[in-house]
Amino acid sequence: MPLSPPPDILAPLLAPLDSLPGIGPHHAGLLEKICGGRRVIDLLFTLPERIEDRRQLLSLDQARLLPAGTLLTARARVEAVRAPSRPGLPTVVTLSEETSLTTLELVFFQKGRLSLPSIGSDLIVSGKTSFYQDRLTINGPDHLLPWEKRHLFPKLEPVWPLTAGLFNGTVRRAMQAALAKLPDLPEWHVPSLVAQRNWPRFTQALRGLQDPSAHQEMEDPFEFFARARARLAADELLADQLCLSLARRQAHERPGRSLPGTGELQTEMLNRFGHTPTAAQQQAFSEISADMRAPAPMTRLLQGDVGSGKTLVAMMAMLQAVESGAQAALMSPTELLAQQHFETLSQFCPVPPVFLSGRIKGRARQEALEQIASGTARLVVGTHALFQDKVQFADLGLAIVDEQHRFGVEQRMRLGAKGTATDLLVMTATPIPRTVQLAEWGEMGVSRIEGKPAGRLPVQTSVHDMAQMDSLLEGVQRALDSGQQIFWVCPMIENSESQSAAAAEERWAELTRRFGPLTGLAHGRQDPGERQQALEDFRTGKTRLLVATTVIEVGVDIPDATIMIIEEAERFGLAQLHQLRGRVGRGREKSYCLLLHHSDASPTARARLALLRETEDGFRIADEDFRLRGGGDLAGNRQSGLPGFRLATVENGLSHLLSTMEQEARLLLHQTPLLSPGPGTASGAPDSKAASLHQLLHLFDRARPERLLISG
Repeated sequence: MPLSPPPDILAPLLAPLDSLPGIGPHHAGLLEKICGGRRVIDLLFTLPERIEDRRQLLSLDQARLLPAGTLLTARARVEAVRAPSRPGLPTVVTLSEETSLTTLELVFFQKGRLSLPSIGSDLIVSGKTSFYQDRLTINGPDHLLPWEKRHLFPKLEPVWPLTAGLFNGTVRRAMQAALAKLPDLPEWHVPSLVAQRNWPRFTQALRGLQDPSAHQEMEDPFEFFARARARLAADELLADQLCLSLARRQAHERPGRSLPGTGELQTEMLNRFGHTPTAAQQQAFSEISADMRAPAPMTRLLQGDVGSGKTLVAMMAMLQAVESGAQAALMSPTELLAQQHFETLSQFCPVPPVFLSGRIKGRARQEALEQIASGTARLVVGTHALFQDKVQFADLGLAIVDEQHRFGVEQRMRLGAKGTATDLLVMTATPIPRTVQLAEWGEMGVSRIEGKPAGRLPVQTSVHDMAQMDSLLEGVQRALDSGQQIFWVCPMIENSESQSAAAAEERWAELTRRFGPLTGLAHGRQDPGERQQALEDFRTGKTRLLVATTVIEVGVDIPDATIMIIEEAERFGLAQLHQLRGRVGRGREKSYCLLLHHSDASPTARARLALLRETEDGFRIADEDFRLRGGGDLAGNRQSGLPGFRLATVENGLSHLLSTMEQEARLLLHQTPLLSPGPGTASGAPDSKAASLHQLLHLFDRARPERLLISG
């Protein structure tokens, strides 16, 4: 259940943006685009991208020696004002100094309502310099004030993210109005930690970053800004860890049941499989099995690198549920992956599985639904179709979600809600960085399968310049002539599947002209049936060169494929490159991964690709990827991309603060009755610490810990 409603003191912060004076619906809509929310607190949590330091006055002679693009703040006198002689030409104001030989030209192409200064007036001006015909110039100065009004000049100016139609001045006015509504909230952190880190109070930190004018006379205001950012990052992490801790507490309090199993079906399955599980697989399953035997509902994450053998562990868990008289369901994000799981279970499990997806229609679908509802189907494999309203389970004891990052929280909850006290196991082949695991999966037990099953050969990875394309194509021809199968992954166009598909189609057309009908094409813009046929043609060997986008990142298991070519690899994240590389190396033949990059790839990009060449350790790669790019979402709904944190970023000390905030959350929950009906002590007196923690949770949208309880 959610915590108590937000206190009245937070009402102005949780009000909509258009409640701010001077902010109507139009500007509120633009502000919402930059702050990702409609409330005043969302605006306050939109920190500046940078703070311009305009404190130092430079002479024009000094500015003349600095490169174009330098931020210049100067005191100068108006020497001339030249109005445009015809439309399209700018207004030019020429400034000079008594002690300087250099003049400065201020150029106004659209002066609007600007009142031009008179000749001889003394000004303070600031903006980025450029040079026009060797003359020092500022095009459209950021600030221009009479010298006698210099007290109004922003020596330290926040610069916020913007969108079309929104200007920094508008954000500044809205931010000032929002800061006026910011109450002085009580401290929620442990006092000794605040003193040790020398953190400002929450409201001081927000005011200092959003309106730094009060700090412009400090010797080192940026040192204060760093402490303020660290403080706000700690606030967000503490709210997140409190929410996760409350979710764990609620999970332990939910009724459950024991699924002890007998081991008979598992033994038969392993005999059919013909291989002994690795020590890592056995350890992971023993942890899962113990959770299933316990009377409390299981919520556990199973993470294993590409090819580590998670499916075998999942089958053993499903059979333990069946041995206990319950049903088990395995949900995958794509039909291809679900079909592969179905085939694997059909081959090795002594209990026949039932398959359900959106493409199963008519009588076949009705029969599957009837078997699931009656309990005849003990093992069920499918896609999103499994959590649709018409799907009713007789007794769902275990729900397994594969490639969990492809599903939202609510989707996982809906599958778990198909049963009573259902155990939940989520699996991922994307290694989770150790620094994020605590935050993102803090409410779950975590099992890791280190290493790969015996017999898996390493994939030889090499890095190549795109300029070597001709020799690369010659190598592709030799590989095709020898009967090998090749993946060719086209560049990822950020946030545009259509552009990625277009790039794949263009490359496919080029390669088809050279290699003929051996070349296939698969991308996310195709009709699902067409894409499925392309993958099936590649699996059967009808085509042997598959041009694709990242749709093949998961769920494609083609042991005969031995070469992976990734074009413009510098566009991809390390973890994604590692996932793609995992599509090869699944058979008995030596496999290769070729990472192609442009000649002008940055040193950082080249270093990232070099790391892939050095190691196949997905967890090491994930840690490095997190350090370079950030992690995944935490307690929110968003399951991919950069962290769902607003204030806690890698730059603000996310990695170092996580462990500290987890420890502080445990301490505070031990000391504070946060789950009581209302904040108070046993005697009924108000508990100020509980009240402050409730405020913290509401400020950061972490006041509904039950949203993290995947199985309802």
